[in-house]
Amino acid sequence: MSVAIHIVDGPLQDATNYGAQNSLAQTATNIGATLVFEGVVRALEGARHIRALEYEAYEPMASRTLAGLAQDILATHGLISITVEHSRGQVSVGERSFRLSVQSTHRKEALAATDEFITRMKCDVPIWKSPVYS
Repeated sequence: MSVAIHIVDGPLQDATNYGAQNSLAQTATNIGATLVFEGVVRALEGARHIRALEYEAYEPMASRTLAGLAQDILATHGLISITVEHSRGQVSVGERSFRLSVQSTHRKEALAATDEFITRMKCDVPIWKSPVYS
């Protein structure tokens, strides 16, 4: 069981080779499901057009809180691994600001864990977003 947390400046890179970057995926034979969720900045915030979102993270508390949340979700759902990536700074419309990769033996656990993680992260983790209007 493993947890990896990454808070990066700016937008996240394309996940085209994401599976190849995860060495656990190459070595664990009991992985039956890998679920990757990506949060993408959309052009509307409420009813107003934006050109970007500005993310602020209160570090190192944000990383610690994400790690604790990931460990809790990992244990609760019996997962194999969780990798979290979140942006800090400005992320333009159409770019990725968040990525969660969950690996488990079965899909049901991965789906439930992904939903619970994102819901709790939005409430508990000291990362805030502000719209940058057009």
